[in-house]
Amino acid sequence: MSEYQYYEFQALDRPLSPEEQAQLRAISTRARITATRFTNTYEWGDLKGDPRRMTERYFDAHLYVTNWGTHRLMLRLPEQTLSLPTALPYCLGPHLDAWTTRTHILLDLTSEDEDGDWVEGADDSLAALIGVRDELATGDLRPLYLAWLSALTAREREDDDEDEYRTCPEPPVPAGLGDLTAPQRALADFLRVDTDLLAIAAQTGPAPPKKPPKPAAESGLHTELLHRLRGTTAAPHTAPGRRTTAQLLDAAHTLRTDRRRHAEAERATARARHLTALADQAESVWQQIETHIATRKPSAHDRAVTLLADLRDACADTERHTSFHQRLTRLREANRHRPGLIQRLDRRDLR
Repeated sequence: MSEYQYYEFQALDRPLSPEEQAQLRAISTRARITATRFTNTYEWGDLKGDPRRMTERYFDAHLYVTNWGTHRLMLRLPEQTLSLPTALPYCLGPHLDAWTTRTHILLDLTSEDEDGDWVEGADDSLAALIGVRDELATGDLRPLYLAWLSALTAREREDDDEDEYRTCPEPPVPAGLGDLTAPQRALADFLRVDTDLLAIAAQTGPAPPKKPPKPAAESGLHTELLHRLRGTTAAPHTAPGRRTTAQLLDAAHTLRTDRRRHAEAERATARARHLTALADQAESVWQQIETHIATRKPSAHDRAVTLLADLRDACADTERHTSFHQRLTRLREANRHRPGLIQRLDRRDLR
């Protein structure tokens, strides 16, 4: 598989000037550049510019995706919408970083998973994620907490400085972790947030505050203008983080183990019901098996072998056990000149 890198930048609060677009064109001659977007895909080579500096100077959001498992999202917000002291408790390097320029605060959220499945042709774009920027600007800190959970999981996998990260305290817990918005769910997926860890984190979070209806006149305004009109930024609704990361991770492990054990028990019960039904309908199942074999199609043979294996398990430890093997012996003898079918039977230990 060849390398794949996708870069997307968006300017949201103001369009890029012709001079700025020309400066960006000097960075990449192949990129698609407009007054609001810069996109490029690489299957060899790399972007000549530094995405961090490009976001600081030109853009309000940046997305980077590779087929070796890197997911990166950078956001730039006006400094009056989110303070650095508010963001810093959620920072857990190198996966979650925050810093300021003269006019803005920037967030860098990264997830790495070299073992993850790459979905070729997936919809890699900022469209599903960009809403978290406005949410952060209006005091909703759930995106930051989700990024912290992602970074925590990454630190656990790396197993570096275990004592340090497992004893560090949880940052403030935002309201509504159990009821994420669509952009927040997309962010959780993008950053590969562990669902069990999120479920544990949401257990003690505060309930989401009731939001007044948004006036229709506000829908088309930019976040910064909204804050200027209101004159202030609402304080984020959070609860103090009281748990250590070790407590969160251990509770998530317990939840995951219990969930898997419950799922295995359900599968075992369903399997037992299935085998009981097969045993009660053995003659009908044999007829289906013989019909599949008679078609001489490989896919039909696969279905016949699957039915045979299930019927064998259904007849095990019952009085039907001997009858099944006698009939299987006759079936093998009748089809001894069909090596493909015999090989399928042997692979499933149907002798």
